[in-house]
Amino acid sequence: MQNKFQQIGGLLALLVVTAPAQIDNNWIELANLRQDVSLLTQRVGELTMTVEQLNRENTSLQAKTNQSFVTLDQLNRAVADLNRVMQSALAEQKRETLSQIGGQLERLAKQTQAAIEAVAKNQAMRPAVQTTFTEDFPKEGVNYTVVSGDTLSGIAKKTGAKLTDIRNANKISDDTKIRVGQTLFIPQGK
Repeated sequence: MQNKFQQIGGLLALLVVTAPAQIDNNWIELANLRQDVSLLTQRVGELTMTVEQLNRENTSLQAKTNQSFVTLDQLNRAVADLNRVMQSALAEQKRETLSQIGGQLERLAKQTQAAIEAVAKNQAMRPAVQTTFTEDFPKEGVNYTVVSGDTLSGIAKKTGAKLTDIRNANKISDDTKIRVGQTLFIPQGK
């Protein structure tokens, strides 16, 4: 910038000494130089503002670097600690779940045992299953087809036949083993 001012000063001195035709050219050149100086001054102002902005940003970045950041080692330790806590919580949850399941299995086993004992008790109370049959029943009678809801004792009442005669004639050892659609011979008394 100082060079520009020296050039302007030199040109002014030259203008005073030179001829009038030269003066016009010098005035034009002087006007151009003034315009160049004005543009340079404007550009210097812009650059000054840019430098100031960069200085502010640099100061801001330096302030941020002074903040404490976590190192990779610290982060790895934190993750490892978190994993240990989660594994411990999962193990505890697993123990609780297994304990609950164990309790439920124990209750189910007791219920099953009680049901088995009830079935065994009912079996003991049932009359002995007839395994031998006699031919001592009337040989005349009718056929009867079992319908839904029928029982052997109910059929005997309906038909007026003796229950033992129906058992012997059809060789039925378990009264509960008749089925819908089955045809039974119902002996009729003489």
